[in-house]
Amino acid sequence: MKNINGILIVTITTFFVATGCKNKETKEQIQTGRTDSVAAFILKKESFNKEVSFPGELLPLEKAEIYAKVSGYVKSIKVDIGDLVQKGQVLAVLDAPEMIANYAQVNSDVQSAKSKYVGSLDAYNRIMNAANVEGTIAAGELERIKSQMMTDSATLEAAKSKRNANAQLKDYLVIRAPFSGVVTQRNVDPGTLVGTGNAKPIFVVENNGTLRLRLPVPEAYTSADPDSSSVHFTVDAYPGVQFEANLSRKSGALNLTNRTETWEFLYTNKGNQLKPGMFANATLEFSRPTPTFMVPSTAVATNQEKRFIIRLKAGKAEWLDIRNGIALDNKTEIFGNLTEGDTLLVRGTDEITQGTVLIPKLTLK
Repeated sequence: MKNINGILIVTITTFFVATGCKNKETKEQIQTGRTDSVAAFILKKESFNKEVSFPGELLPLEKAEIYAKVSGYVKSIKVDIGDLVQKGQVLAVLDAPEMIANYAQVNSDVQSAKSKYVGSLDAYNRIMNAANVEGTIAAGELERIKSQMMTDSATLEAAKSKRNANAQLKDYLVIRAPFSGVVTQRNVDPGTLVGTGNAKPIFVVENNGTLRLRLPVPEAYTSADPDSSSVHFTVDAYPGVQFEANLSRKSGALNLTNRTETWEFLYTNKGNQLKPGMFANATLEFSRPTPTFMVPSTAVATNQEKRFIIRLKAGKAEWLDIRNGIALDNKTEIFGNLTEGDTLLVRGTDEITQGTVLIPKLTLK
């Protein structure tokens, strides 16, 4: 019995001692206001290289939709789709009888005005020769003959101008290729009435010897420099085959719809291997001319109002608004009111409110 009582006394004593120690520890924690430690890193600038894929489209170097300048019926078609044509080659001939008749009429008017002018000029020259003898020709008669000659001269010039205008219209009846290329569309047949009101062009001619590869480059990449002036791309029609095009020009402005800048590359299309309208997948390697701030992707937090990172300043959390740049595999380029050497949290979250006291646990970024 004595042994049992002794064991009970020891057990009760141990319980009260442990409870007292735990209460003391809790009080000390409350009194000292213990803070949490969080993973953090020191911000620094870095250089980077990134390979980015962009969807693109192949377009012809030149493309012309050919309409009729004057109204008429298609008399003959000289080419069809797929035909190679040279600059100035006849594509089609139109028939407009009333226009031919008008040209014949104005040409006749020119001949008539010319005959009248020649007669007036001859009369004026003879009168001038006779006027060399004083008193032979009255001054008023001399002036009348001169005025008639000048009027007939003006009439002749007006007739010539009218004939030239009708000759130009007559030339429009012959439709020619504006440049060397290939006929990709033919929308009429002989006998079709064509004119300026047609919805579809008579022909579409494209210069496919050189193709334009246009890539929509996102805003974040527009200030980065591609590592070379060439780009490699692939098309679905030739799986596993890489083609190369050279940078030709940049649009110099952003498309406000999708916030991209158009970059254009030129590809020499030997043998017309590739076709305009094909979709391409191009790969570019980018680098910044100067180092920028790169942070772990987890450090960037986003809520309904803003995008931010959390900086520790004097041991307290501070939200800083930032803008995203180029994204790498596990890092993101950021821009904002940042300074090299700032201490940032590895994991940004809006659960950590501003002013929260934290102890940084520095890790390698």
